[in-house]
Amino acid sequence: MGTMRPMADCPKNMHYGPCGGVRPDGQCEMRAGACAFPDVVPWDGASAQPRPVVAPLVLTDFSCLPFDRADLSATAAALAGSCDAVLVGEHQNRPDFPPTVMAPLLLDAGVSPWITLSCRDRNRVVLEQELRGLSLLGVQTVLCVTGDGRAYDVRPDVTQTFDLDGPRLVALAASLGVTAAVPETPTAPPVSGRPARLVAKQRAGAALAVLNHMTTPDVVASFMAAARSAGLTIPVLGAVAVITDDVSAAVLQGLPGLAVDPAVVATILHAPDPVQAGIEAAVTEARALLAIDGVEGVNISGLASAAGTRAGAEIKAEVGRRVREEVDHGR
Repeated sequence: MGTMRPMADCPKNMHYGPCGGVRPDGQCEMRAGACAFPDVVPWDGASAQPRPVVAPLVLTDFSCLPFDRADLSATAAALAGSCDAVLVGEHQNRPDFPPTVMAPLLLDAGVSPWITLSCRDRNRVVLEQELRGLSLLGVQTVLCVTGDGRAYDVRPDVTQTFDLDGPRLVALAASLGVTAAVPETPTAPPVSGRPARLVAKQRAGAALAVLNHMTTPDVVASFMAAARSAGLTIPVLGAVAVITDDVSAAVLQGLPGLAVDPAVVATILHAPDPVQAGIEAAVTEARALLAIDGVEGVNISGLASAAGTRAGAEIKAEVGRRVREEVDHGR
């Protein structure tokens, strides 16, 4: 696929880096030292035409207790009707049912799943198996990610595969007729190259994009203007932070590539009713994001509550309902 930096330089074996986990100071998320990629590697594989899709207005993060079918069903029930689809993450420290098991459970529970597939724990054969299986089950969209590296103290006995990286997984998904969505982190170094990296994913076959959390909608607006100038045409979803307590704030403040407005967090945490304040702040952020040219939906994201998966789902469902009501009333 053309000339590229040797993948041995990158702990994730990436060809088309850098990943979204680059620290603000340019350091690698998986080892001591700088990221192996001083700049974005452009996509030089076959260019794919993005599949025409309608972006969901509301995509809500799905989080339940691992390997707990009852909690999965109850959490899905809490979200059903408040969103167009749920985004099923894949966490380096919390394995759960495999995608082709998770998907039918969620479909049976009444929600449409976007399944995240990462390259961390699967070689390319298993990734293809999952893509074909999800397509057979009727899953419409797969979020294709390189994947965050497993922390040194989480299952040190388990290898990390990284046969593919996110853009090459996108190309594989597109070649199989699967709608590929991709993440992008506008604030990860090199910041000036991030719009071009999202366009490169579009060329690889991405049909939709979901941005990571930014401090303010103005940052998203600047990124979108640069990306569209660089040739981005696919629909984009902006991330809405749902925070109601110290724990849900810490989750979004502690992960690489995520940024939230500390002033908004402080206002929520010191409010007489932090839950209502968090819901109002999320709806306000969603409203601002949806006003940005090219942002066609929002990802209601975050833990939302330290009180458990059900409580978090109910809070995110309320945010989703209010966003949908506002859009419906504005039509």
